[in-house]
Amino acid sequence: MGMHPTIVFVDLTGSSAAYEAFESEVVAGMISRVTHWVSRVCEVHGGRTVKLLGDGVLLQFPSSIAALSAAIFLQQRYVSYLGDVPQGLRLGMKIGLASGSVVQLDADSYGDPVNLAARLCDMAGADTIWADESVFEWASAGHAEAPPVVGEARVRVLSWLEVRRRHLGLMRIPGLNQPRSVFQVLWNADVNPDQLTRPANLAELQARTATPTLKLRWLDQSKVFDAGPDTVHIGRTDDNDLTISDQRVSRRHAGIQWQDGAYVLTDLSSYGTTVRFADAAGPEVLLRRTSCLLHSSGEIALGAPFSDFSAPVVSFEVQRRDGGGVAVGHKTNTLPLFDAP
Repeated sequence: MGMHPTIVFVDLTGSSAAYEAFESEVVAGMISRVTHWVSRVCEVHGGRTVKLLGDGVLLQFPSSIAALSAAIFLQQRYVSYLGDVPQGLRLGMKIGLASGSVVQLDADSYGDPVNLAARLCDMAGADTIWADESVFEWASAGHAEAPPVVGEARVRVLSWLEVRRRHLGLMRIPGLNQPRSVFQVLWNADVNPDQLTRPANLAELQARTATPTLKLRWLDQSKVFDAGPDTVHIGRTDDNDLTISDQRVSRRHAGIQWQDGAYVLTDLSSYGTTVRFADAAGPEVLLRRTSCLLHSSGEIALGAPFSDFSAPVVSFEVQRRDGGGVAVGHKTNTLPLFDAP
């Protein structure tokens, strides 16, 4: 099976709030430095920058493993840098990936993978990497090692065995008739030291990176849950953590678990669960015995669509105590962060 190119969309979040808190020149300078650094990371991983898009960057790689290596590298190095940035200027970074046939025209890239990667980037939360199933076709065909990278990559490209992922289930994507199988690429724990920047250990990372809480609200009920091993249950009966007294809600309708650094909502019901996010213009996510990662804030409709004005709707908010973070591992000599080209 031949390789298709992989498209990567990188987008910075939180710029509107940053412009309100800082001088425009300061914010614009921060965005410019980050986007140009993203472009250089792409190039040293064997890819090319298609174009800069204000707060974002459109990238293309000759193989999906090179694209995944660059995306993981970006998140790991960027989170270490944010620890030295003023709180209100800490822009989040989210990344979407998709593979497939791409048409080149006047140095620009067009095709379904471009649209799909952009949509996944819109739907992902800050500090998150979402990838379409197409990105993993090479690995699913039984290729354990990385395929050759076209071009002069100047950093080590990961092998497939080093890429950790979590299946988020089937999601409806704007512009597509059929739902796609979407994965979250995990980058912030149990990672290869060669890809990281600051001497530290995992315990130090966990201690210094604040764990977000989950706030759920329905009518006059408002509850805040800390991340932990226990599942938060939503349902009609009193033995749930959040009780929704509506006959369309199943006795045990949905569960929310803290898994690998994120809150994951799983539908357990008879009539389904629908999620929409407040910070994205993307589609509503319909869950039927499938899962969805909860990020930022939004609403959860239980047993009825949002189009039904009487639907029982739970609002959610992932509340981060501290936007800072550190990276762990050993210092490398590849691509100093935000150095001039």
